[in-house]
Amino acid sequence: MLRALKGEVLERPPFWFMRQAGRYLPEYREVRKQSKNFLDFCYSPDLTVEATLQPLRRYNMDAAILFSDILVLPDALGQKVEFREGEGPVFKPIRSVADIDSLSADRIEDHLAPVFETVGRLTKEIPKETALIGFAGAPWTVAVYMVEGRGGTDCGRIRKWADDASDEFQKLVNLLVDTTTVYLTRQVESGAEIIQLFDSWAGILNEEQFRRWSIEPTRRIVDRLRESCPGVPVIGFPRHAGPLAERYVIDTGIDGISLDQDTSLEWIAETLQPKCTVQGNLDNQILIEGGEALDRETIGILKALSKGPFIFNLGHGVLPATPPEHVARVAELVLGWPATAKEVG
Repeated sequence: MLRALKGEVLERPPFWFMRQAGRYLPEYREVRKQSKNFLDFCYSPDLTVEATLQPLRRYNMDAAILFSDILVLPDALGQKVEFREGEGPVFKPIRSVADIDSLSADRIEDHLAPVFETVGRLTKEIPKETALIGFAGAPWTVAVYMVEGRGGTDCGRIRKWADDASDEFQKLVNLLVDTTTVYLTRQVESGAEIIQLFDSWAGILNEEQFRRWSIEPTRRIVDRLRESCPGVPVIGFPRHAGPLAERYVIDTGIDGISLDQDTSLEWIAETLQPKCTVQGNLDNQILIEGGEALDRETIGILKALSKGPFIFNLGHGVLPATPPEHVARVAELVLGWPATAKEVG
């Protein structure tokens, strides 16, 4: 992982999967029963260490990613959030400058101490050759949940606020830039070797909005991490950014970019790979389907992107309905590369 993120082209690319621990694994579902709710689970190092290790035992991935959630940060800031079964995260929404002022960055260190403990314990538990990834949500995406009050909306409220009162909204983004940097720095100090920033809602922004609310906050975080954590690579994931991904790579200074399944492999190889390491981008629906289609898509991605700096991954996270044996099949194909190219044909 670290060699790939330095721009090295490897005969067999490293791989890991977003959401590689989770509900598709029966052993995860058993561990999850030990906690009363999801937030409590995220703050229980015994459980999160175990959840992080489970996919490594099955699939021999090249990286472990801390088991947590991007929304522990607004929780740490003091915004009321709960994870409801069947609904996902539900917030008391931020709707005004007064609501922003009610949040407190002073709570970050103490409130997220269990997360840092998990990272520290993982450094001792994972295999020496396996990289440890820490992560956070990018400011725009975290703000979507904080302002809309939940995911799955049309994001009309946050877009109106960002457009009509951009100076007010900038105050929330500035707070998230500052606290996300602190949060990630502490993860690195605890043992994280790579950082990934998830901007899952970047794709709803037009070009001007994308520059201001996705690229610029990410650039500021990357610049600060270069100072506080020199040498630690950063992967950005501006989901559904399309052609704007090129500008994102150039302007943010990230070491790697994670790409969704809708991004053309030819365009990735020609436009993005000469500029940074690329990560992706197997369709998580095809991972559910399995069979010849899965083999074909996996080998197609490996053929298209293995000539440059590359990390094999999904275009988004593993879905709960995914059969574990399908994940095992992809792992087999990647671990056996390039010999598996002939196996599939």
